[in-house]
Amino acid sequence: MSDAVIDVSGLTKIFGDRKVVDDVAMRVERGQICGFLGPNGSGKTTTIRMLCGLLRPDGGQGTCLGFDILREAPEIKRRVGYMTQRFSLYEDLSIRENLDFIARVYGVRERRRAVNATLEQLGLARRGGQLAGQLSGGWKQRLALAACMLHEPRLLLLDEPTAGVDPKARREFWEQIHELAARGITILVSTHYMDEAERCHELAYIAYGKLLITGTAREVVVHSKLTTWTVTGNDLFALAAELRSQPGVEMVVPFGNTLHVSGADAQLLAQTLAPYRERAGLDWQRGKPGLEDVFIKMMDYAPDNFES
Repeated sequence: MSDAVIDVSGLTKIFGDRKVVDDVAMRVERGQICGFLGPNGSGKTTTIRMLCGLLRPDGGQGTCLGFDILREAPEIKRRVGYMTQRFSLYEDLSIRENLDFIARVYGVRERRRAVNATLEQLGLARRGGQLAGQLSGGWKQRLALAACMLHEPRLLLLDEPTAGVDPKARREFWEQIHELAARGITILVSTHYMDEAERCHELAYIAYGKLLITGTAREVVVHSKLTTWTVTGNDLFALAAELRSQPGVEMVVPFGNTLHVSGADAQLLAQTLAPYRERAGLDWQRGKPGLEDVFIKMMDYAPDNFES
Protein backbone atom coordinates (compact mmCIF):
# COMPACT_ATOMS: atom_id res chain seq x y z
CA MET A 1 0.00 0.00 0.00
CA SER A 2 1.25 3.46 -0.90
CA ASP A 3 2.41 5.74 1.93
CA ALA A 4 1.34 8.82 -0.05
CA VAL A 5 -1.14 10.89 1.96
CA ILE A 6 -1.47 13.43 -0.86
CA ASP A 7 -1.17 12.12 -4.42
CA VAL A 8 -2.67 14.37 -7.10
CA SER A 9 -1.93 15.22 -10.73
CA GLY A 10 -3.28 17.69 -13.26
CA LEU A 11 -4.94 19.71 -10.49
CA THR A 12 -6.59 22.74 -12.12
CA LYS A 13 -8.90 25.51 -10.95
CA ILE A 14 -10.34 28.24 -13.16
CA PHE A 15 -11.99 31.47 -12.02
CA GLY A 16 -13.47 33.35 -14.98
CA ASP A 17 -10.89 33.21 -17.75
CA ARG A 18 -7.91 32.67 -15.39
CA LYS A 19 -6.29 29.38 -14.47
CA VAL A 20 -5.49 30.10 -10.87
CA VAL A 21 -4.07 26.59 -10.47
CA ASP A 22 -2.71 25.02 -13.64
CA ASP A 23 -1.90 21.30 -13.95
CA VAL A 24 -0.35 20.87 -10.50
CA ALA A 25 1.02 17.47 -9.47
CA MET A 26 1.96 16.80 -5.86
CA ARG A 27 2.85 13.80 -3.74
CA VAL A 28 3.46 13.96 0.02
CA GLU A 29 4.37 10.88 2.05
CA ARG A 30 3.10 9.95 5.49
CA GLY A 31 4.86 11.80 8.32
CA GLN A 32 6.46 14.35 6.00
CA ILE A 33 6.44 18.13 6.37
CA CYS A 34 6.04 19.65 2.93
CA GLY A 35 6.67 23.37 2.60
CA PHE A 36 4.39 25.00 0.03
CA LEU A 37 6.03 28.17 -1.24
CA GLY A 38 5.23 30.90 -3.70
CA PRO A 39 4.41 34.60 -4.03
CA ASN A 40 1.06 36.07 -3.04
CA GLY A 41 -1.60 35.15 -5.58
CA SER A 42 0.34 32.11 -6.80
CA GLY A 43 -2.44 29.60 -6.10
CA LYS A 44 -1.29 28.14 -2.76
CA THR A 45 -4.53 28.72 -0.86
CA THR A 46 -6.68 27.54 -3.77
CA THR A 47 -4.63 24.35 -4.02
CA ILE A 48 -4.94 23.70 -0.29
CA ARG A 49 -8.71 24.20 -0.43
CA MET A 50 -9.02 21.72 -3.29
CA LEU A 51 -6.96 19.16 -1.37
CA CYS A 52 -9.16 19.37 1.72
CA GLY A 53 -12.45 19.21 -0.18
CA LEU A 54 -13.54 22.83 0.20
CA LEU A 55 -13.18 23.56 -3.54
CA ARG A 56 -13.96 21.20 -6.39
CA PRO A 57 -11.16 21.06 -8.99
CA ASP A 58 -12.05 21.90 -12.59
CA GLY A 59 -9.50 19.34 -13.75
CA GLY A 60 -7.17 16.71 -12.44
CA GLN A 61 -7.39 13.63 -10.31
CA GLY A 62 -5.88 12.00 -7.27
CA THR A 63 -6.36 11.13 -3.65
CA CYS A 64 -6.01 12.73 -0.25
CA LEU A 65 -5.84 10.38 2.73
CA GLY A 66 -6.77 7.62 0.33
CA PHE A 67 -10.04 9.29 -0.72
CA ASP A 68 -10.78 10.51 -4.23
CA ILE A 69 -10.60 14.32 -4.32
CA LEU A 70 -13.50 14.51 -6.79
CA ARG A 71 -15.92 11.87 -5.51
CA GLU A 72 -15.15 11.70 -1.79
CA ALA A 73 -14.56 15.30 -0.72
CA PRO A 74 -16.86 15.02 2.37
CA GLU A 75 -14.76 12.12 3.68
CA ILE A 76 -11.60 14.18 3.25
CA LYS A 77 -13.09 17.19 5.05
CA ARG A 78 -13.88 15.07 8.11
CA ARG A 79 -10.32 13.76 8.34
CA VAL A 80 -8.06 16.76 7.78
CA GLY A 81 -7.11 19.68 10.00
CA TYR A 82 -7.14 22.98 8.13
CA MET A 83 -5.62 26.12 9.66
CA THR A 84 -6.48 29.27 7.70
CA GLN A 85 -4.31 32.34 7.20
CA ARG A 86 -6.42 34.44 9.57
CA PHE A 87 -7.61 33.51 13.04
CA SER A 88 -11.11 32.17 12.42
CA LEU A 89 -12.37 31.14 15.86
CA TYR A 90 -14.78 33.13 18.03
CA GLU A 91 -13.00 35.94 19.86
CA ASP A 92 -15.88 36.45 22.34
CA LEU A 93 -15.69 32.82 23.50
CA SER A 94 -13.09 31.42 25.85
CA ILE A 95 -10.37 29.04 24.69
CA ARG A 96 -12.23 26.09 26.19
CA GLU A 97 -15.58 27.18 24.72
CA ASN A 98 -14.04 27.47 21.26
CA LEU A 99 -12.56 23.99 21.49
CA ASP A 100 -15.79 22.54 22.83
CA PHE A 101 -17.68 24.07 19.90
CA ILE A 102 -15.23 22.64 17.37
CA ALA A 103 -15.45 19.24 19.06
CA ARG A 104 -19.24 19.34 18.67
CA VAL A 105 -18.93 20.23 14.99
CA TYR A 106 -16.72 17.21 14.36
CA GLY A 107 -18.78 14.92 16.58
CA VAL A 108 -15.77 14.09 18.73
CA ARG A 109 -16.45 11.24 21.16
CA GLU A 110 -15.79 11.90 24.85
CA ARG A 111 -15.72 15.57 24.03
CA ARG A 112 -14.65 16.89 27.43
CA ARG A 113 -11.77 14.44 27.67
CA ALA A 114 -10.62 15.38 24.18
CA VAL A 115 -10.77 19.11 24.94
CA ASN A 116 -8.87 18.69 28.22
CA ALA A 117 -6.22 16.53 26.55
CA THR A 118 -5.77 19.05 23.73
CA LEU A 119 -5.45 21.95 26.16
CA GLU A 120 -2.84 20.04 28.14
CA GLN A 121 -0.89 18.85 25.11
CA LEU A 122 -0.48 22.33 23.64
CA GLY A 123 0.19 24.12 26.92
CA LEU A 124 -3.17 25.91 27.09
CA ALA A 125 -4.66 24.25 30.20
CA ARG A 126 -4.14 27.24 32.53
CA ARG A 127 -5.60 29.63 29.96
CA GLY A 128 -8.79 27.67 29.27
CA GLY A 129 -11.11 30.38 30.63
CA GLN A 130 -9.44 33.28 28.81
CA LEU A 131 -11.31 34.93 25.94
CA ALA A 132 -9.79 34.11 22.58
CA GLY A 133 -9.90 37.78 21.58
CA GLN A 134 -7.53 38.66 24.43
CA LEU A 135 -4.79 36.33 23.24
CA SER A 136 -1.56 37.46 21.60
CA GLY A 137 -0.76 36.36 18.06
CA GLY A 138 1.33 33.45 19.30
CA TRP A 139 -1.36 32.13 21.66
CA LYS A 140 -4.06 32.53 18.99
CA GLN A 141 -1.84 30.41 16.79
CA ARG A 142 -1.66 27.72 19.48
CA LEU A 143 -5.43 27.79 19.86
CA ALA A 144 -5.98 27.45 16.10
CA LEU A 145 -3.60 24.49 16.00
CA ALA A 146 -5.37 22.92 18.98
CA ALA A 147 -8.69 23.24 17.15
CA CYS A 148 -7.16 21.56 14.10
CA MET A 149 -6.02 18.60 16.19
CA LEU A 150 -9.20 17.91 18.19
CA HIS A 151 -10.57 15.25 15.84
CA GLU A 152 -7.14 13.59 15.55
CA PRO A 153 -6.53 14.22 11.83
CA ARG A 154 -3.78 12.39 9.98
CA LEU A 155 -3.18 15.37 7.69
CA LEU A 156 -2.72 19.04 8.57
CA LEU A 157 -3.07 21.75 5.94
CA LEU A 158 -1.63 24.98 7.32
CA ASP A 159 -2.03 28.16 5.29
CA GLU A 160 0.66 30.67 6.31
CA PRO A 161 0.15 29.81 9.99
CA THR A 162 2.96 32.01 11.35
CA ALA A 163 2.19 35.26 9.53
CA GLY A 164 2.45 38.15 11.98
CA VAL A 165 3.82 35.99 14.80
CA ASP A 166 7.01 36.88 16.68
CA PRO A 167 10.19 34.79 16.17
CA LYS A 168 9.95 33.00 19.55
CA ALA A 169 6.36 31.90 18.89
CA ARG A 170 7.33 30.80 15.38
CA ARG A 171 10.14 28.63 16.74
CA GLU A 172 7.85 27.04 19.33
CA PHE A 173 5.22 26.43 16.67
CA TRP A 174 7.71 24.61 14.46
CA GLU A 175 8.84 22.47 17.37
CA GLN A 176 5.21 21.38 17.72
CA ILE A 177 4.98 20.70 13.99
CA HIS A 178 8.00 18.40 14.09
CA GLU A 179 6.59 16.59 17.13
CA LEU A 180 3.38 15.95 15.19
CA ALA A 181 5.31 14.71 12.16
CA ALA A 182 7.29 12.33 14.38
CA ARG A 183 3.93 10.82 15.38
CA GLY A 184 3.16 10.09 11.74
CA ILE A 185 1.00 13.12 10.97
CA THR A 186 1.53 14.57 7.51
CA ILE A 187 1.75 18.36 7.18
CA LEU A 188 1.46 20.64 4.17
CA VAL A 189 2.36 24.17 5.24
CA SER A 190 2.53 27.31 3.14
CA THR A 191 5.02 29.95 4.22
CA HIS A 192 6.94 32.98 3.02
CA TYR A 193 9.77 32.51 5.53
CA MET A 194 12.89 30.85 4.15
CA ASP A 195 14.09 29.74 7.58
CA GLU A 196 10.81 27.85 7.92
CA ALA A 197 11.18 26.37 4.45
CA GLU A 198 14.54 24.93 5.50
CA ARG A 199 12.81 23.13 8.38
CA CYS A 200 10.63 21.14 5.94
CA HIS A 201 11.43 17.66 4.66
CA GLU A 202 10.25 18.54 1.15
CA LEU A 203 9.46 21.75 -0.73
CA ALA A 204 7.06 22.59 -3.51
CA TYR A 205 7.26 25.99 -5.21
CA ILE A 206 4.30 27.40 -7.14
CA ALA A 207 4.20 30.67 -9.11
CA TYR A 208 1.18 32.02 -10.96
CA GLY A 209 -0.60 28.67 -10.77
CA LYS A 210 2.29 26.54 -12.08
CA LEU A 211 4.23 24.17 -9.87
CA LEU A 212 7.85 24.93 -10.78
CA ILE A 213 9.87 22.54 -8.64
CA THR A 214 9.67 20.00 -5.83
CA GLY A 215 12.40 18.40 -3.72
CA THR A 216 14.44 18.86 -0.58
CA ALA A 217 15.95 22.27 0.15
CA ARG A 218 19.34 21.03 -1.04
CA GLU A 219 17.88 19.53 -4.23
CA VAL A 220 16.05 22.75 -5.03
CA VAL A 221 19.24 24.81 -4.64
CA VAL A 222 21.32 22.37 -6.72
CA HIS A 223 18.67 22.24 -9.44
CA SER A 224 18.74 26.04 -9.80
CA LYS A 225 22.39 25.88 -11.00
CA LEU A 226 22.91 29.32 -9.52
CA THR A 227 26.35 30.63 -8.65
CA THR A 228 26.42 33.33 -6.00
CA TRP A 229 29.06 35.84 -4.93
CA THR A 230 28.71 38.05 -1.87
CA VAL A 231 30.20 41.51 -1.53
CA THR A 232 30.46 43.96 1.34
CA GLY A 233 31.92 47.43 1.30
CA ASN A 234 31.16 51.03 0.44
CA ASP A 235 28.30 52.43 -1.65
CA LEU A 236 26.68 49.06 -2.36
CA PHE A 237 23.53 50.74 -3.70
CA ALA A 238 25.46 52.28 -6.60
CA LEU A 239 27.35 49.03 -7.15
CA ALA A 240 24.10 47.08 -7.34
CA ALA A 241 22.71 49.44 -9.97
CA GLU A 242 25.88 49.06 -12.03
CA LEU A 243 26.01 45.26 -11.78
CA ARG A 244 22.43 44.62 -12.82
CA SER A 245 23.17 45.50 -16.45
CA GLN A 246 26.31 43.36 -16.74
CA PRO A 247 26.49 40.07 -18.71
CA GLY A 248 25.98 36.93 -16.64
CA VAL A 249 24.43 38.82 -13.73
CA GLU A 250 20.88 37.59 -13.30
CA MET A 251 20.18 38.85 -9.80
CA VAL A 252 21.58 41.42 -7.40
CA VAL A 253 19.84 41.22 -4.04
CA PRO A 254 20.74 43.17 -0.88
CA PHE A 255 20.89 41.21 2.39
CA GLY A 256 21.57 43.77 5.11
CA ASN A 257 25.08 45.14 4.50
CA THR A 258 25.84 42.51 1.86
CA LEU A 259 24.92 42.06 -1.79
CA HIS A 260 24.24 38.65 -3.27
CA VAL A 261 25.22 38.62 -6.95
CA SER A 262 24.00 35.53 -8.78
CA GLY A 263 23.88 33.97 -12.23
CA ALA A 264 23.43 30.56 -13.84
CA ASP A 265 26.60 30.76 -15.97
CA ALA A 266 29.40 30.48 -13.40
CA GLN A 267 32.21 31.20 -15.86
CA LEU A 268 30.59 34.25 -17.42
CA LEU A 269 29.67 35.61 -13.99
CA ALA A 270 33.26 35.20 -12.76
CA GLN A 271 34.61 36.99 -15.84
CA THR A 272 32.18 39.87 -15.38
CA LEU A 273 32.98 40.28 -11.70
CA ALA A 274 36.78 40.01 -12.10
CA PRO A 275 37.40 43.78 -12.47
CA TYR A 276 34.97 44.60 -9.66
CA ARG A 277 36.84 42.23 -7.36
CA GLU A 278 39.94 44.40 -7.85
CA ARG A 279 38.19 47.56 -6.65
CA ALA A 280 39.39 49.01 -3.37
CA GLY A 281 36.91 49.02 -0.52
CA LEU A 282 35.03 45.91 -1.64
CA ASP A 283 35.31 42.47 -0.06
CA TRP A 284 34.18 39.66 -2.38
CA GLN A 285 33.56 36.06 -1.35
CA ARG A 286 32.39 33.06 -3.34
CA GLY A 287 29.16 32.13 -1.58
CA LYS A 288 26.47 29.51 -1.77
CA PRO A 289 23.03 30.36 -3.13
CA GLY A 290 20.29 30.13 -0.55
CA LEU A 291 16.63 29.26 -0.96
CA GLU A 292 15.73 32.93 -1.10
CA ASP A 293 18.11 33.47 -4.03
CA VAL A 294 16.59 30.51 -5.84
CA PHE A 295 12.98 31.52 -5.27
CA ILE A 296 13.57 35.14 -6.28
CA LYS A 297 15.02 33.84 -9.54
CA MET A 298 12.06 31.52 -10.13
CA MET A 299 9.56 34.26 -9.40
CA ASP A 300 11.33 36.65 -11.77
CA TYR A 301 11.25 34.13 -14.62
CA ALA A 302 7.77 32.67 -14.08
CA PRO A 303 5.10 33.97 -16.52
CA ASP A 304 2.40 36.01 -14.79
CA ASN A 305 -0.98 34.53 -15.71
CA PHE A 306 -2.72 37.75 -14.69
CA GLU A 307 -0.90 39.90 -17.23
CA SER A 308 -3.07 40.96 -20.14
